Amino acid sequence: MCSAKGCRADAVWVLAWNNPKVHTPERRKTWLACEEHREHLSQFLGVRGFLKDVVALADWREPADEEGPAQG
Repeated sequence: MCSAKGCRADAVWVLAWNNPKVHTPERRKTWLACEEHREHLSQFLGVRGFLKDVVALADWREPADEEGPAQG
């Protein structure tokens, strides 16, 4: 499900991000996005310098030491 507030659409994108003030450089947190909210969520993370990668959900391969896509 999309991570955008109030959205209940199926997610099709994984937005991998990292807050360098909180996370180690290799750590990746994930948000999920529907087609409609991909750009908005990417911009939100991008202007903060957090966005690391945007990958189609079908192609997402989680790092071996990380949990799967989730909000937060």
